[in-house]
Amino acid sequence: MQTVKIIAMGKLKEDYLRAACAEYTKRLQAFCKLEIIELEPQRTLELEAKLLQGKLGKQAAVCALCVEGRPLDSEAFAAWLAKQPSEVNFLIGSSHGLCESIKARADLRLSMSAMTLPHQLARVMLLEQVYRACSINGGGKYHK
Repeated sequence: MQTVKIIAMGKLKEDYLRAACAEYTKRLQAFCKLEIIELEPQRTLELEAKLLQGKLGKQAAVCALCVEGRPLDSEAFAAWLAKQPSEVNFLIGSSHGLCESIKARADLRLSMSAMTLPHQLARVMLLEQVYRACSINGGGKYHK
């Protein structure tokens, strides 16, 4: 079973966002081992990069969520996830983004949307897309 680790700068503040994350966390139990790590935002992106780097799995594939990343549709994301090793780490920076040094470490720079969205929504969107990818890869009916 693949391990999916989401390493995020900051905590979710809104109840509705925490509830959505809890729902996808529950759904993902059938597909992967999920770990969510919340780190305290720092004064600089460089300090945040050091914290993020310290949480990365040694053999893990790394996906950095960033505005200049590559957009993928759900099927392409599912195919990418299926090709990854036993651990995949997803990085969500603070509202100021991610330091270039941590993005350089990423195997994939992923853009969730060209639109400007609330920063905290990224975790919900990522969890939903990981769940959708697992459903696609498992032959489930969630993805239509």
